[in-house]
Amino acid sequence: MTESSNLPIWQPGQPLASVIDYTHLVAESGSKELRGLCDAAESGGFHSVCVNGGWVRLCRERLGGTNVKVSAVVGYPLGAQSTRAKAFEAAAALEDGASEIDMVLSVGKLRDGDIEATERDISAVVLAVQGGALVKVIVETGYLTEEQIRIAGKLAAAAGADYVQTSTGYGGRGATVADVRLLREAVGDAIGVKASGGVRDAASAIALLNAGANRIGTSAGMAVARGVPTLR
Repeated sequence: MTESSNLPIWQPGQPLASVIDYTHLVAESGSKELRGLCDAAESGGFHSVCVNGGWVRLCRERLGGTNVKVSAVVGYPLGAQSTRAKAFEAAAALEDGASEIDMVLSVGKLRDGDIEATERDISAVVLAVQGGALVKVIVETGYLTEEQIRIAGKLAAAAGADYVQTSTGYGGRGATVADVRLLREAVGDAIGVKASGGVRDAASAIALLNAGANRIGTSAGMAVARGVPTLR
């Protein structure tokens, strides 16, 4: 794992798009919307598109020959699926062309204090992709105490994940500067930190990057990258 590849550090003056996973996880969207996402990501210079598993193959075909990667969500959005289902979903996404996996850990088991099951959940996904894709672990900070956030970060690192990620955008709250700092303190420089959930403008993204995030996830990718305010 090197800073230049998996853990880029944003610098002022660098295009924000280069550290953004342009996310589109809307249930009712079809191929037209997903193709539009891919075209916008390519023209805008985004790091990746982040999509549901059923759209990975279309996105990979659309983005073939470009620098834009395909991220697939796993166990989304609740994290309550069985561990073996998550592992299968991750392996299928890899086979379809995903180069990054954004998995939701088992939030309920973490809150129960079942550390072994939580780490096993992450490890199973890491093993399922066998190094063929980066694994980002969504810990859903809005449901956790500060201590649980720290534990989640350490478990992600111990299980072999490449990133720990704040939130899905559906649970409790989105990304906050305080949560990013907590996760960065927990993992040090061992793995990356991705801030996602509620990031709607450039100022918010920059604050999260300055707090220690390496990557931003947002469905408002074009607005964030261009510095255009959006309605909350």
